[in-house]
Amino acid sequence: MPDLTMTLPALRAAYAEGTSTDEVLAQVYARLEKIADPAIFLAMPTLEQAQAEGRALGAYDADKPLWGVPFAVKDNINVAGYPTTAACPAFAYVAETDAHVVARLRAAGGIFVGKTNLDQFATGLVGVRSPYGVPRNSIDPLIVPGGSSSGSAVAVGHGIVPLALGTDTAGSGRVPAALNNIVGLKPTLGALSASGVVPACRSIETVSVFALTIADAWEAFRVLCDYDASDAYARKVPAPALAARDAPPVIGIPDAASIRFLGDEAQARSFAAAVELLRAEGCEVREIDFAPLYGVAQMLYEGAWVAERYTVIEDLMRTDPEAILPVTRQIIGKAEGMSAADAFRGIYRLKEMSRAAEPLLAGLDMLCVPTIPTFYSLADLEADPVTPNSNFGTYTNFVNLLDMCGLAVPVPARDDGRPGSVTLLARAGQDAALAVTGMALERAGKRRLGATRWRFAPPPALPRAEAERITLAVCGAHMTGLPLNNQLTSRGGSFIAEARTSDAYRFYRLAGGPPFRPGLVRGLPREGAPIALELWSLPLAEVGGFLAGIPSPLGLGTIELEDGRMVQGFLCEAAAVECAEDITALGGWRAHIAG
Repeated sequence: MPDLTMTLPALRAAYAEGTSTDEVLAQVYARLEKIADPAIFLAMPTLEQAQAEGRALGAYDADKPLWGVPFAVKDNINVAGYPTTAACPAFAYVAETDAHVVARLRAAGGIFVGKTNLDQFATGLVGVRSPYGVPRNSIDPLIVPGGSSSGSAVAVGHGIVPLALGTDTAGSGRVPAALNNIVGLKPTLGALSASGVVPACRSIETVSVFALTIADAWEAFRVLCDYDASDAYARKVPAPALAARDAPPVIGIPDAASIRFLGDEAQARSFAAAVELLRAEGCEVREIDFAPLYGVAQMLYEGAWVAERYTVIEDLMRTDPEAILPVTRQIIGKAEGMSAADAFRGIYRLKEMSRAAEPLLAGLDMLCVPTIPTFYSLADLEADPVTPNSNFGTYTNFVNLLDMCGLAVPVPARDDGRPGSVTLLARAGQDAALAVTGMALERAGKRRLGATRWRFAPPPALPRAEAERITLAVCGAHMTGLPLNNQLTSRGGSFIAEARTSDAYRFYRLAGGPPFRPGLVRGLPREGAPIALELWSLPLAEVGGFLAGIPSPLGLGTIELEDGRMVQGFLCEAAAVECAEDITALGGWRAHIAG
């Protein structure tokens, strides 16, 4: 049979024409044999076992979004019957059940073909910290493959599989994507279940997706984005079918004083060209000072989060420390000299740094950054195993600490031939917005997929969003039975349900009046309380007239609900609450006026 392109559309077309899963899997294993890199996979089913799983799917079923799609899994994610090593033989155990995300892929028709190598205990961005060897970068074997999800990224970069799972705490779902010319989708924290995943920093990490195209990564994300109540960190995050934006986004980039390329002029030119692509798409680009974000990034390997990594391997560190690689032991072992007070000081400092960053991000829909500031070779890591790793985290380390989602997008190759990559970042829940904007970048130029000879085939144009109504959250006099409710009902508004915000909000009675007005102000998680709301559906054509009657300092923004959903609603400017009465403890406007 002809050489198959490992993308979802190509596989579906082949299956629809009668290609069997046996034939597809034979090509997977033949490619791996030809590449001859034993450090990519740590455990695999035999070809016969994989083919048996494929045949068990039965006849081709187009209703299963990943029917017959081979996938690989980073070896800190459980697959039933296979060892989970986290790249540490002394830690290894055989998993009894599939991780939630693996079960989701299989239920959608995916076929498991192997566990991939990683930086030990997912600690590293370089991909060379494994006792099982170093996977060779799929583009250039002299360059590091990127970590910690090295094997997964290399497997996709070579076109062995169209999809692979990684994890991401400090950038492990983005840095290897940049180094292997592929897509790295780092979801909103909590969107993908962590059940059955060996954590690195459980509170600030996520399973991630590698693919050759954004469309493929998004299809996998939609399958994986399933609320898992057994995961204490799970959140309900939207994963809609992609639709074209009504207006181009406002995008922030590092200003000239704060952008960092570490002397790599080719990388600087590549990023500048990507920014021009965004401008050509109509995006408004604003330069901002990234210094506060770099300050947040530095927190990741201090106090609280090093201690969190330590909790995963504490027993091994005490009983058999030599079983852990020296560089991994050096990094995580710093926790042994820290106290609980140090951890809390780190948490407090992060709050302060996050608050300092808020004004910079106001008015932006997303950020665009170089995925990495520069490239490093295997020789560079032999000379210095720490500094290059730290530098790779320049534009990645702050992301999960600030509860942002991210998407590493391949862009045209640099003028020296090395792969180009930028990362789009946005607040939690805006994963779809990143995918839509990223598609405009990935179709630029004549890009090849990963390290293969396959050309990128642009997907069909995205449809316009079908929704003609908008859901609005109201928290004051616009609620049912209160004086301003007629401003909604007279415009065709209909009540949907009662709801509450997440615990990131504080609630105020604004000065002035009567009538008195509420002010809802968003802060950071757990620094506020859930506030009672009503959700209303309003025709889009009526939104402008409704907003015209809303006085300053109130404005329309995105509100996170208690169940993780994001809706539009009215937020108050923080400066306006200096002389206001804090009524957060009451939990809502009705409770306030009743008192």
